[in-house]
Amino acid sequence: MTRELLLAAFIMGVGLCMAGAGTHLYQWVTRQQAMLRWDGRSYLASLGNLAMSFVCGPYILLQVGWSHDEDGTISMPSVLISALVAFGWAFITGLFFMSIYVALRP
Repeated sequence: MTRELLLAAFIMGVGLCMAGAGTHLYQWVTRQQAMLRWDGRSYLASLGNLAMSFVCGPYILLQVGWSHDEDGTISMPSVLISALVAFGWAFITGLFFMSIYVALRP
């Protein structure tokens, strides 16, 4: 059972690493803040924003969870819910990139 838990943690780690690297790369290339969105000037731009939101979503969601309220405090339920969703999403993203790696490995 320990191997399965370590494998799940490794897949989540891969997902978070890819999400963080993708977010910073997107922000560096486009010079704009990365956010979860699906709008765009054209159909192709909308698909690009949707793909970026899928890949970068866990990292963006973790950042949203740490945002401050109006009085300058951090809401603990917001942090916990965003972390729960982000790590689940990171597992899916990590599984996606790990399957691409296994499929393309010689």
